[in-house]
Amino acid sequence: MSPVVTTVYLGADHAGFALKNSLKEHLETRGFVVEDLGAHELDQDDDYPQYATAVAQAVRKHAGSFGILACGNAEGIAIAANKFQDIRAGIGYSIEAARTMRNDDNANILALPGRLPINDDPLEIAEIFLATPFSRAERHERRLEQISDLES
Repeated sequence: MSPVVTTVYLGADHAGFALKNSLKEHLETRGFVVEDLGAHELDQDDDYPQYATAVAQAVRKHAGSFGILACGNAEGIAIAANKFQDIRAGIGYSIEAARTMRNDDNANILALPGRLPINDDPLEIAEIFLATPFSRAERHERRLEQISDLES
C-alpha cells in the first residue's frame, strides 16, 4: 500500500518503548521519514503524557503528518493526545479499527498498546493507518464538524 503521509512522529513511555523502536525500524524500511520524540532510553519511571504532548504538538505543527504513540494499554496516551485541539487519536486494536479511524474519523494519531495483546500485528496496523485516506464522505465531514463545535 502506498502511504498517505511520509512523516511520522513516534512517542512512547517505558511500556511502549520496545514497540516504538520496532515501529521506527519497520517504517523507515518502508520509506517513511520517522522522527522519534522519545522515550530515547528505557526508564521505568517515565510518564506517557510528556510523549503524547510532544507527538500531538508536532502533528499539529506539521500539516499532513501523523503520529503513533504507545503505552501499556494505549488508553492513557490516547486520552492525553486528545487534549490537544485538532488531534484525533484512536486506539489501533486491529487492522479494521485502524482503517476505519482514518477513513471515517480522519484520525491523525494512532495509539497502540505495548503490553496488551491485540487482534493483529501492530506493524501491519500502523501501515494500514498510514496508508488509508480520509473518505471525505459528507456524513463523516458533518460529524467531525460537530466534534469541532463541542465546548472544551
